[in-house]
Amino acid sequence: MKYKSVFKFSFLIMLFFSFYFTACSQIKTFGGSTDIPVEKSNLSNKGDKNKMSGDTSKFKKAIFASGCFWGTEYYLAKAKGVVSTEVGFIGGTKDNPTYKEVCTGKTGHAEATLVVYDPEETTYEELAKLYFETHDPTQVDRQGPDIGTQYRSEIFYLDNEQKETAEKLISVLKGKGYDVVTKVTPASTFWKAEEYHQDYYEKNNGSPYCHVYKKKFD
Repeated sequence: MKYKSVFKFSFLIMLFFSFYFTACSQIKTFGGSTDIPVEKSNLSNKGDKNKMSGDTSKFKKAIFASGCFWGTEYYLAKAKGVVSTEVGFIGGTKDNPTYKEVCTGKTGHAEATLVVYDPEETTYEELAKLYFETHDPTQVDRQGPDIGTQYRSEIFYLDNEQKETAEKLISVLKGKGYDVVTKVTPASTFWKAEEYHQDYYEKNNGSPYCHVYKKKFD
């Protein structure tokens, strides 16, 4: 009888978590939206990737981490002026880590998105604003149901201008009452993740489960 009770209790716990994560895998629309404003997006909603076949010397890069990189990439890839995106790992101690290794939390990496953009069509500040408006920068080492240091909120800057812009936006958000925990860190080596992670939602016709758009800046 004792074992039946333990089994029943264990089954109920498993059922609860199964329901919880299934629910979390559906897009959360409370307090936000799955779409970004038209003025912030490309008409194709897939980025201007056709431009990569032309002169790419004028393009600039940015690196953002905001939880599961599938969701981070989903929004940034749609942003006006973005010509390409890649998801990968940065900020850790192991060279060329695998997804499984990063998931252990032992390598110190963050899941991140590398953005290549056209500075004639958008700015780093506009992309950074979108970054803050598509995740919760007040959560420490997590984003929604995803928990772990690899899901931290962190901006990896490539020059002092990016650093100053990120710090300015964090200051603006704190002035609005947001207890922002986003780290601003000099970029180290960005390691591209496995191919099946690239453009994940576009390939699988899905939507983010931890990221929604919510306007935070005037």
